[in-house]
Amino acid sequence: MNNIQSPRTDDAGIEAEIQAKGLTAPRVTPADIEENISDEYYFTAGDGVTGVAAGRPVAHLKAINLLTFCVLVLRNGFTVTGESACASPENFDAEVGRKIARANAVQKIWPLMGYALRQQLHDIEHAQPPAPTTHQQRVVVEKAELDEKRTKLKAFFATPIFEALPEPERSRLLRQEDAMRSYSMILEDRIAAF
Repeated sequence: MNNIQSPRTDDAGIEAEIQAKGLTAPRVTPADIEENISDEYYFTAGDGVTGVAAGRPVAHLKAINLLTFCVLVLRNGFTVTGESACASPENFDAEVGRKIARANAVQKIWPLMGYALRQQLHDIEHAQPPAPTTHQQRVVVEKAELDEKRTKLKAFFATPIFEALPEPERSRLLRQEDAMRSYSMILEDRIAAF
């Protein structure tokens, strides 16, 4: 029988690789995870059972003292848990157990924050801008839209596709950009006069 284990992720190493590759789009980082944790609690199953048992004898106390829990409280009050179980009592180390339990709890935060970020991006992508209510607002929006189109047209000038166009068409596009620049300057003057 083969034992197949999934590779353990190293958050700091992965973060360094992402940064080295220049992947700068919005994403959840290890620092974001840590900033989202407002409090943390550690206890063993024995601590919990002993508290509930209130002085009664507890069977298997030695065994349940090897199970460590971590409860992470996030900024919004949501909680995630992680646990660490030690098979050999001789290997039990409370500090190591807390570290493993915390790492397991942190792994549960990644998908939660990933979902929240994706929802924010979705909302931004699908948001309808409010309709301008005054003629002044309409002029500001008109200029912004014109400048965006002009920027895209100027970027097109640097492409091989533009270079491959017949000279008359290239000339018309250059005149179009010049007219858009003049139009933008007129709108800028109007905005300045508001």
